[in-house]
Amino acid sequence: MTHVHELRDRLVERGVKYVFGWYTDIHGVPKSKCVPVRSLPSMAEGSELYTVGALEGMGDLGPHEDECAGHPDLDRLVVLPWDERFALVPTRLHLGGEPYAQDARNALVRQVDAAAVAGFTANVGIEPEFYVVRETPEGWQPLVPGDRVNAPTRGYDLEATILAEPFLGPMVEHMNSLGWGVYSFDHEGGDGQYEFNFDYTDALTMADRMVLFRLMAKHVARELGCIATFMPKPFQDDFGSAAHINISLADVDTGENVFAAGDGTRAYSDLSRHFVAGVLAHAGAINAVICPTVNSYKRFTSKGFMDEISWAPVHRAWGENNRTLMCRMPVNRHCLEVRTADSAVNYHLGIAMVLAAGLDGIKRQLDPGQPINRDTYKLSPEELAGYGDLALPATLDEALDAFAADDVALEVFGPEFHATYLAYKRQEAHEYRSVVTDWETRTYLQRI
Repeated sequence: MTHVHELRDRLVERGVKYVFGWYTDIHGVPKSKCVPVRSLPSMAEGSELYTVGALEGMGDLGPHEDECAGHPDLDRLVVLPWDERFALVPTRLHLGGEPYAQDARNALVRQVDAAAVAGFTANVGIEPEFYVVRETPEGWQPLVPGDRVNAPTRGYDLEATILAEPFLGPMVEHMNSLGWGVYSFDHEGGDGQYEFNFDYTDALTMADRMVLFRLMAKHVARELGCIATFMPKPFQDDFGSAAHINISLADVDTGENVFAAGDGTRAYSDLSRHFVAGVLAHAGAINAVICPTVNSYKRFTSKGFMDEISWAPVHRAWGENNRTLMCRMPVNRHCLEVRTADSAVNYHLGIAMVLAAGLDGIKRQLDPGQPINRDTYKLSPEELAGYGDLALPATLDEALDAFAADDVALEVFGPEFHATYLAYKRQEAHEYRSVVTDWETRTYLQRI
């Protein structure tokens, strides 16, 4: 408690007035009570109680049952760089003195611990893509109106990037003030779509950072009269937004990347191939978590209504620099890039699923087969059939079928959370199937 009182005093000196001990709902949206900074010592002892049964996809704890207590991870406390009155600290929920089974952060902690027992530290980098748009009488328009030009794409466009500096500049300043190490950012292919690249770190820290990243992007966009949207496919004629999960394992004692062959070349180790084989073996269940909405599956097309190819993954396979596949093993770094992950992912759950599947592949010494280093967008059905079954779930329903039957998903979530997630997402898919869309009305109302 001496440490807690010292931390409180430092925060007071810095001008912090309030502390949020956050956890996330099923969507990865942070939830918290607000605690005056001088009450931090009692908060650290679990004074803040939550009726999580009233939140999205966190179980059915009723009004007659105990509340969850929030236990903050004080070593990970962050003062908001854009408003230093507020500090945020990731929190683990406990029920009856035990980690709450339906808390996403608890799920990731369990897998991080499992990796440590196996001798590994999981490191993760994320490539978040999202749109910054403004609502107008003509509909949603990009942050920079000039993005709407008669061109295939504004991807990497220098002028478009400079014009977006009122958004991009504060984002980089905030991220670097937190020590995230931004090394590049760019205008992506969509009108008003952006991506940031920053240093990788351990899995739990990265998942925590991505919760703050979304909060940050929404704040900076709002200051400009816009919104930052993490909807995976907000516009049918524009690019989808991914959130590629770049994951590798390091030796828990030496910190050496065990995905590297260790011979001084760019070659990958056998262990890394076992890991990717595990991810592919559980691909359907993984996609139910890292592509968590009905909208997610509209991203998985080679073109659709777009003028350009989508650059989205469309097959369950791996390649070296092949961006048309779920799994990419880049030649310029030793990691697995899971390309199906999209901007709507709950990072704690998504990373937990990928890590658990990879560890399962290592445990069972699975073989991913030979890489596919061809543009699968251009292959005929006969050519694709030669590689075996490469099908990814085409809808959320199909992904949930895989999730329901998957042993790793059951392990990651635990029986109660697994059932809650499945029921919640099944209902979401059912509601979507029940909606009559504008397309249906235009196509069928007068035709038949």
